[in-house]
Amino acid sequence: MKRKGLRFYLRIYRKILAQDLKSKMSYRADFIISTIGMIFTNIAGFVSFWILFRNFPSINGWSYYEMLFLYGFSLVSLTPVQCLFDNNWSLRMYVYSGDFIKYCFRPINLFFYYQSEVFDIKGLGQLAFGIGTIAYSWSHLGLSFSPLMLLKLIVFLITASLIMISLQNAAAATCFWIQNSFYVLDLVTRFKDYAKYPITIFSPVFRFIFTFVIPVAFIAYYPSIVILRPDSVPLLTWLSPIIGILFFFGSYKFWMFGAMKYSGTGS
Repeated sequence: MKRKGLRFYLRIYRKILAQDLKSKMSYRADFIISTIGMIFTNIAGFVSFWILFRNFPSINGWSYYEMLFLYGFSLVSLTPVQCLFDNNWSLRMYVYSGDFIKYCFRPINLFFYYQSEVFDIKGLGQLAFGIGTIAYSWSHLGLSFSPLMLLKLIVFLITASLIMISLQNAAAATCFWIQNSFYVLDLVTRFKDYAKYPITIFSPVFRFIFTFVIPVAFIAYYPSIVILRPDSVPLLTWLSPIIGILFFFGSYKFWMFGAMKYSGTGS
């Protein structure tokens, strides 16, 4: 069978996305309420920083606007996993009901086919809020702006996104072996809340966990250092693009390994 290229998958994805958006827009009230809820959730996070820093001018050497930058950075980097990989939350239900078998007989990549069925459009509200937060904190920090800085920002945002996508892919794929896999996925997702904080405020034990076990420090802290503190960039920051790619590839292979072992209801 002829191997399908990127152009083929982009064309297929465009058609799937159009159908998914049409179905979602048919329930406009649900979409509007969900989007407003997402915006207010992010505003609550913004306000929590403001309240915290009214009492403390800095936390372990990190100023209000630096923390705000990390918060905005984490929101933007988490947007792709919410918009493009939200179907991971339904994977366990498809596996346990036996409906996942329908994905195994299409002549396209199984991972692509499954993930492309759902696009969580309300995540775009989070993206806009995150970009606004980055721009707001950037201006107050007095950071210089250049095409090179913009390129670094984009590269490291993509890097951060790959880490969170990898964590969710791997956690979701445990449903091929673990019956109560929801708790694994939920636990990993909850850890993303720590991504908006600098790793230096945690104890050495948690620094190790958030760097080498559940690497949420790569979602905002290590990638954003290249923008916030360019004169003291740690080695892990420069390695983070490679780490992100390796983690994503590993999570993809793990997901596909589970899917290939799937044999129907009860697996």
